[in-house]
Amino acid sequence: MASHRLIDLSVLSCLLFFASLCLISSTSTVFSVDLPLNSSDKVSLGLYYESLCPYSANFVVNYLAKIFVDGLIDIVDLNLVPWGNAKLTGNSTFACQHGPWECLLNTVEACAISAWPDVNGHFTFVYCVESLVYEGKYTQWETCFEKLGLDPKPVADCYSNGQGKELELQYAAETNALEPPHTYVPWVVVDGQPLYEVSFFDSVTILWTFLYFHCLCRLDHRLEGSAFF
Repeated sequence: MASHRLIDLSVLSCLLFFASLCLISSTSTVFSVDLPLNSSDKVSLGLYYESLCPYSANFVVNYLAKIFVDGLIDIVDLNLVPWGNAKLTGNSTFACQHGPWECLLNTVEACAISAWPDVNGHFTFVYCVESLVYEGKYTQWETCFEKLGLDPKPVADCYSNGQGKELELQYAAETNALEPPHTYVPWVVVDGQPLYEVSFFDSVTILWTFLYFHCLCRLDHRLEGSAFF
């Protein structure tokens, strides 16, 4: 497992602040320019993680969640892949780094992503589960349904009827096809390129800096030739 340094929250907050200004500028009525983003304008952001990894839980709860709070999700096409360092053991079976509980929660989160395809829907559930992991209370994961007012049946059916296992095998194939291969979790891929970890601080800083400048470039490109100019 890669070593992790303390993150300078003040620097990260500044990056998020500037990114939010970028989003505001792209829709500001001051300029009277309507610039809705479509999928081709968005940053592809893949998170390859495992549910009981403390570093994965920390990243989801304390950093990734910020893109929803600050509006960056509007320029991000987020793909969550709950597989991580799990290993295929033959005959479509697998073992997880942190044991059976992790296999269960990886599969549950995969089922949630399938049950609620909209990122705003499934991320709230994943965030709730990972918050419990972060607090050491992951055995209480089922309380997330009641907390969020979600019907547990789609996830329960997915887990019990074998769909969840099939989803996990698909995530295994996606993770194993990464080029270059992942070497730790959480493994973050932005527009097809991994954010190599010089330190955890660097990775998070690079991520938000990249999102910010991506937004600026997209905004600049779409404003070219507009009536305003």
